[in-house]
Amino acid sequence: MKYITLPDDRIRRLSFYLAMEEYMARTMCEDDAFFMWQVRPTVIFGRNQVLQNEVNMDYCREHNIEIYRRKSGGGCVYADMSNVMFSFVSKGGNVNLAFNRFVNMVVLVLRKMGIEAVGTTHNDVMIGDRKVSGTACYLVGGNSIVHSTMLYDTDMEHMLHAITPSMEKLQKKGIESVRQRITLLKDHTTMSLDAFKTFVRDSLCQGERVLTSADVAAIEQLEQTYTDVEFIKLH
Repeated sequence: MKYITLPDDRIRRLSFYLAMEEYMARTMCEDDAFFMWQVRPTVIFGRNQVLQNEVNMDYCREHNIEIYRRKSGGGCVYADMSNVMFSFVSKGGNVNLAFNRFVNMVVLVLRKMGIEAVGTTHNDVMIGDRKVSGTACYLVGGNSIVHSTMLYDTDMEHMLHAITPSMEKLQKKGIESVRQRITLLKDHTTMSLDAFKTFVRDSLCQGERVLTSADVAAIEQLEQTYTDVEFIKLH
């Protein structure tokens, strides 16, 4: 599997990386491609979700948290520079096969680190009875896109408040409740986040493909579909 690299290392908006996945799927050369990315505080919600029902828009505005809709299904996710996002693009239209393959890859990488991780039928990777990674997938241009979060660390206040608009859920024990359902990878390894990213890349990929400036321009063009206000609202 080839690792996909950008020609520079600047941090882009989440919408760019969603467009990058789609661009890779529409122009697939490799059988399998993979890349990792990080973003400044952002909420990403699923294709079929209603924005107002899932996102605390006032909180996000107050704390400069960006909001984007993705084209896959699934739930609402908070991301920041303390965790890492995985993107897997696979040639062929069997998206369920690609999904299962990728979840198994992630589980095996964690087990290689000495962490007893397991995959579930609910698109999650668990350590014990707590979630460390969630995954979604969809089909583009006859090829499969699988993307997932990896909770190395995160801002728990933002995670709770940005994606939970209901006041009854914003009680003082809210963070403790969320903390009982998720786990942070940093609590299970001595690896730094950068060391973890290197380990994942070395474990999963052989070789790399560096995108050109023309590729980046095409991705930026495609990105406009994700930043379109009507698409973000949708429902």
